[in-house]
Amino acid sequence: MPEQETVERAQEDAREGKSAATQAGEFVREEMHHVREGKHGARSPQQAIAIGLSKARRSGVKLRAPKGPASLRKKAEQDTKAGKTRRHKPSAQRSRTISGVLKRESKASASRQAIFRQTKRSAAKRGKHARSAAAIKAVRTRKAA
Repeated sequence: MPEQETVERAQEDAREGKSAATQAGEFVREEMHHVREGKHGARSPQQAIAIGLSKARRSGVKLRAPKGPASLRKKAEQDTKAGKTRRHKPSAQRSRTISGVLKRESKASASRQAIFRQTKRSAAKRGKHARSAAAIKAVRTRKAA
């Protein structure tokens, strides 16, 4: 369950007309903090990001399903549906098991170096023009200092 502060920050982004990716970024940020403070670990930065995006979808952020394997798209659609329907009590045994597994994972996956490597790898996939367009849009939509 995401912290109330994170949900409020994402809702504020939505009110300001920011993209769904920006709103979801708040949940990813929270997840990175959880890993860093030792609440649980993650096998890789990608796993920590995936957990954050899943929480975002379940909190009602309108993120599209990613391109990729059918299992990944199915999970994203499942999370989106869970965000729209009424909540039911999650399985205590499953929650306990997942928490135990994540606690044994590395905390280094949310280090500055690991996130930097992930960011560079992700940006390199996009290509020069996409990165340039993103930078221009960032300047245009940035809050006035």
